[in-house]
Amino acid sequence: MKRKAILLLISILISLKIFAQEQYFLLKPDRVFDGKDIHTNWWVLVKGKKIEAVGDPSTIKIPASVKIIELKGTTLMPGMIEGHSHLFLHPYNEASWNDQVLTESRAERTARAVEHAKATLMAGFTTIRDLGTEGAGYDDVGLKSAINKGIIPGPRMLVATRAIVATGSYGPKSNVTEAVLPIGAEQADGSEGLTRAIRSQIGYGADVIKLYADYRWGVNGTAAPTFTLDELKTAVQVAGSSGRQVVVHSGTEEGMRRAIAAGVRTIEHGDGGTPEIFKQMKVKSIALCPTLAATEAISSYKGWKKGIDADPEAVKHKHEIFTEALKAGVTICMGGDVGVFTHGDNAREMLLMAEYGMKNIDVLRSATSVNADVFELKDLGNIKAGYLADIIAVEGNPAEDIKVVKQVRLVMKDGVVYLQK
Repeated sequence: MKRKAILLLISILISLKIFAQEQYFLLKPDRVFDGKDIHTNWWVLVKGKKIEAVGDPSTIKIPASVKIIELKGTTLMPGMIEGHSHLFLHPYNEASWNDQVLTESRAERTARAVEHAKATLMAGFTTIRDLGTEGAGYDDVGLKSAINKGIIPGPRMLVATRAIVATGSYGPKSNVTEAVLPIGAEQADGSEGLTRAIRSQIGYGADVIKLYADYRWGVNGTAAPTFTLDELKTAVQVAGSSGRQVVVHSGTEEGMRRAIAAGVRTIEHGDGGTPEIFKQMKVKSIALCPTLAATEAISSYKGWKKGIDADPEAVKHKHEIFTEALKAGVTICMGGDVGVFTHGDNAREMLLMAEYGMKNIDVLRSATSVNADVFELKDLGNIKAGYLADIIAVEGNPAEDIKVVKQVRLVMKDGVVYLQK
């Protein structure tokens, strides 16, 4: 009798597993943005973790066991991809970067990161590129693992772990020379030092290698290049041999020039951009992640009131470089440097991209198919048969009113519904 009960239990568990794998969802919105264009009167059929079919209802064979989700008034689109995030940071008006690195325990920072991951997912961002833990070691690798195992809800993560800086260039710093402070990134120098650091980070689980091509360590705290061209070339070669991309923080013209010559994949911030620099980026297919929202957030923390006060120089300059990058045809990644501002408000960057002159449809592409292409994310960023079922629904039509990307009605990742309104 006991044996029969065990066999029955095993049979039930197997049936449940098969049922879970065979779960069908039929999503019925008003329109679908497939990562490239808007289509009206399309439906999407999801089977398990993947998209089974998409298109005109007459072309979709609907199974009897399907669960129908009515999404009237919405636009269905690929789960959005955040290109520049720091889950282990929180807004600088709550605590300065120095205070977070020096006074918040790793346990506290991880607890915050768990909440940040959830907020990001619920905002419709099903994938993020997290570009450095800023003093929290390799904790992003553990966070990524917890999400992948289903322990906590959160987006897919591409992690950079500690990031890499030239010795002496990064903070926190102290005037007390004998003080030993934690550094917000890993220090490495020269071909041998960079090779060792990159391989070590890869060994600990880094998906992408981030370097600071310049930083505020010049005379009187001005931004100046850190790594030489040869050092950056070494980084690209070493990381590339493992199939990993190198991305760089850069805010100076010379830092960007060296990064371009070295062949990095993306340049973050890009405040040193000029028409000639952007022309070079276009020729070498190097993408720009402009982080407009971070610049505006930091300016607001200093007292600037948008729409009331005149734009500060930093904001004016962002307008200028973004305009020049668009003119040059540089590939623009959607990434706001979230963590400087509130996690879950990632779409703030998209609204600014439109405000600064990018067409709404191109903003949508940037946050989906473009980021997927630049970051080499297979089966993501598009709504196509065979692609992973990372799908969201937003109110209205974001191609007409970009602000509706903040009005998320549905979040699905890997075919699992995390939010439905």
